[in-house]
Amino acid sequence: MGDKLKQRLKQKEFRSVEEEALMNLFLANNFLKKKVDDACSRYRITNAQYNVMRILRGAYPEGYPRCEIISRMIDQAPDVTRIIDNLEKQDLIVRLNSAEDRRLSITKITQKGLDILQKMESEINAVNDYMKNSLTKSEVEQLSLICEKLYSN
Repeated sequence: MGDKLKQRLKQKEFRSVEEEALMNLFLANNFLKKKVDDACSRYRITNAQYNVMRILRGAYPEGYPRCEIISRMIDQAPDVTRIIDNLEKQDLIVRLNSAEDRRLSITKITQKGLDILQKMESEINAVNDYMKNSLTKSEVEQLSLICEKLYSN
């Protein structure tokens, strides 16, 4: 297949085409994730915190319980409580007890959290634009379908 991967990994061959594809997926993921990580770090949040805030923006103003946040996360981190604690300390989210069930807390994004996401939007869109400028629309659609096929089986 491609020579770029072989050059990047300083490897002459792979045991199989599947191994080569896997290495390409890992490298592409790390490359794009780093771009998002860099944008997050400029706003003093992590990628996982960005993910939680992005999820809560979609539920604004109602919010979600912790279990719903976990089920919607891209990387289902085991330390979601710690992520939420850190976001709460920065006043980017707030936790409130549910009126129906006092054992349940609902996490909501604050206006400050929404403002940070708004400020980050152009940098996150730049990552999307990078893909848009690197691949055709058809290639992006194929990539998305292939990825879905891999993780949904």
